[in-house]
Amino acid sequence: MKRPLQVTLLVLSGLGLLHASLFTDLFLRYVKEGMRPLLIASGVLLLALGIAEAWSSPKPDARHGSHGHGSQDGDGHGGDGHHHGHGHDHSSVPRVAWLLFLPALSLLFFAPPALGAFTASREAPKAVAQQSHFDPLPATSPLPMTLTDFTLRVQQDRRQAIRGRTVMLTGFVTPEKGRDSWYLTRIILSCCAADAQSVKVRIYGTAALPANTWVAVTGVWHPGGTLGTGSAQAALDAGEVKQIPRPINGYTDDLPLVPSS
Repeated sequence: MKRPLQVTLLVLSGLGLLHASLFTDLFLRYVKEGMRPLLIASGVLLLALGIAEAWSSPKPDARHGSHGHGSQDGDGHGGDGHHHGHGHDHSSVPRVAWLLFLPALSLLFFAPPALGAFTASREAPKAVAQQSHFDPLPATSPLPMTLTDFTLRVQQDRRQAIRGRTVMLTGFVTPEKGRDSWYLTRIILSCCAADAQSVKVRIYGTAALPANTWVAVTGVWHPGGTLGTGSAQAALDAGEVKQIPRPINGYTDDLPLVPSS
């Protein structure tokens, strides 16, 4: 690869990583939040390598060295003179190398769409882990819960502590055509966007807002199946649905700050 191309690719890649991870939150659309320090370090390293490569002196061409001349024959011509001028230029850039610029430029100038309702509607909900012990629920009403905790309480808490409790859940809207209900959804990244999984709670009692709208839903468990067992559906009878801002990191199942009325 020619030096100018090499330098430009290193610098663009470094700037792209720093732009996505240091100056914006775009990196959260690719990887989980804990990988931010590694991305910043990688961006700094690539930028430093690019600058060092630009300032370093070019290596001498071995073809111009003295060892390439053979002894002269009787006519004054070099014994291997027929090889002169026929060296192969290995510095040409393969056409495919230019494709390396695409990911570097995309980090700088193209923000991929956030994962949302389109992704969630095409996959089954994430399976929740098995849990045998549950602490008593706080007396707060409405009780803020994550979608995962709500699902665990509905399907595994044998004491049925969630029965009759008014809870507040937050997530984005995933409509479902032909149904009188919709899903409140969260997408969770274990490592990167490739392993994204969704956790969903079905919402009854209100019409769905546009897809990908972030909302806080207050309501009580919608009966279906036997509460405290795997047959119980993770569903809510909504009493109130309030639109909220999208959290900075929308790929976790945390509770965002909900503005008070």
